[in-house]
Amino acid sequence: MNVLVLGCGMMGRAVAYDLSVFSGFEKIIIGDKDTQTRISAKGFLKGTNVNMISVNADKSNEIKKQFQKVDVVISALPYRFNFKLAKMAIQTKTHFIDLGGNNTIVENERSLFSAAKKSDVTIIPDSGLAPGLVSIITRDIVDHMDTVNSVKLRVGGLPRHPQPPLNYQIVFSPYGLINEYVEDAIILDHGKIFEKKSMTEVESLKFPKPFGRMEAFLTSGGCSTLPYTYNTMITYLDYKTIRYPGHCEKIKTFLDLGLADATKMNFGGHPVAPRDVFASLLTKNVPTTGEDVVLLKVLSQGTKDGKKRSREYLMIDYYDTKHNITAMMRTTGYPVSITAQMIENGITQERGVFCPEEIIPPTLFFRELKKRDIKLSISDRSVSS
Repeated sequence: MNVLVLGCGMMGRAVAYDLSVFSGFEKIIIGDKDTQTRISAKGFLKGTNVNMISVNADKSNEIKKQFQKVDVVISALPYRFNFKLAKMAIQTKTHFIDLGGNNTIVENERSLFSAAKKSDVTIIPDSGLAPGLVSIITRDIVDHMDTVNSVKLRVGGLPRHPQPPLNYQIVFSPYGLINEYVEDAIILDHGKIFEKKSMTEVESLKFPKPFGRMEAFLTSGGCSTLPYTYNTMITYLDYKTIRYPGHCEKIKTFLDLGLADATKMNFGGHPVAPRDVFASLLTKNVPTTGEDVVLLKVLSQGTKDGKKRSREYLMIDYYDTKHNITAMMRTTGYPVSITAQMIENGITQERGVFCPEEIIPPTLFFRELKKRDIKLSISDRSVSS
């Protein structure tokens, strides 16, 4: 089998690197339309068996030709491409995986279920970290408990050595970050699915040293389809982003001033969207390099064999200094690669459109994470009445 990774940015490189180390694909291809991005990725992937090509996702005929050459396509492009690419995958009978990032796009992809099944292909959106890894953890909780009262998903990508005033580091697209902060969060509560404003309900969360007390607040996108998949199996579910204390209040001030508005305004005779300015300012003034860390904590409560139980998942993943791979690349890109390898190895044989919690076996997935030195600890204990 052959595989194509679209996008030579940080996540695409991580996917391609992991495929080169762990997969059995006969040919691994990565492509991008930007020359400088390809040159940078080529240096990063030097010494691997990854083939580099020039490809423009805006050109349907060009993309279609590339789809026809491979068995699996992975999109590490901005989420706006994913619905079009999923339809292309169905036309060319090619399995397709993407990182998700937008609830509406994923919903559109899921509407293609019958067409995908008819074409004998598997399409899996939301295959990164959150959604992605947290989705598979949620399935693991449901699999291990008889009833699930609550699932609280907490994830954050952070600088290892924070710098004021924001104590943050750009570890993926600034537009993706802004999107998480401004779109509404989805909550599941007693069978009802509703929206809440992001950057609200700030809570304190404790991690082992050197992190200690962190903050977490509602953001969009992280739980994606989970409230719909488990609306009859989980009583309460929400997703919050982890940051160093004080971050939410500072960023929310900028948002309240309208700096995330996508509507263009007239500045000196030129139409300019405040969101574009804000994204540029973030990239210019907030660190984009340096060692990072990804923190994950999932807290759940339910019952097993008539007894109250709690189940907690903890992950602290660090920058890979040996291979110059960020923690966010590891914890987002590697899960995508693992998902592709499950298709390659016939572990996921269902055809149609599925989100990770519907098709990925948690135990096998966690075993693959361990091979990559991504440590996910699970603690299961009884809860006193």
